[in-house]
Amino acid sequence: MLNLSAMLNGFICKNPMLAEANDFHYSGLDEPKNRTTQSGVIVTPVSVAQVPGLNTLGISMARVDYAPGAVNPPHFHPRASEMLVLIEGSLHVGFVTSNPENRLIQRVIQTGDVFVFPLGLMHFQRNVGNGNAVALLALNSQSPGITTIRDAEQNLPEELIPRHYT
Repeated sequence: MLNLSAMLNGFICKNPMLAEANDFHYSGLDEPKNRTTQSGVIVTPVSVAQVPGLNTLGISMARVDYAPGAVNPPHFHPRASEMLVLIEGSLHVGFVTSNPENRLIQRVIQTGDVFVFPLGLMHFQRNVGNGNAVALLALNSQSPGITTIRDAEQNLPEELIPRHYT
């Protein structure tokens, strides 16, 4: 009976008696990632998919590496608020409030600064410094999800995309 497991939140919930250190460990978040991708932004997630022990704990994090001039395009997390801590560089960050105001809340942040993106609001980051930038993110969900606006738009019928976007 001790070997039985259950699914919870879409992930295996291991019998606590069988838990081991590897279920709660991730290594490599200190390593710079290759920023020579098309976008110049690399996200290294640390969520329940990488650390099974996060299941039901309601937290996750990520490292984001930005090449000079790189943009993490407008996106939102349907299941999490996000706290960004800039550990290297300068970023222009911001989010758009919900209807009916749709106000842009933005600023340039520097190494050591923190910026918060509320749950479900569209937000972005852009490296405005002369070198690379690195941020650590804390999210209040084990599986925050992400919807990137431009990727979601590609799945809409053309008649639903406002003309000023094309």
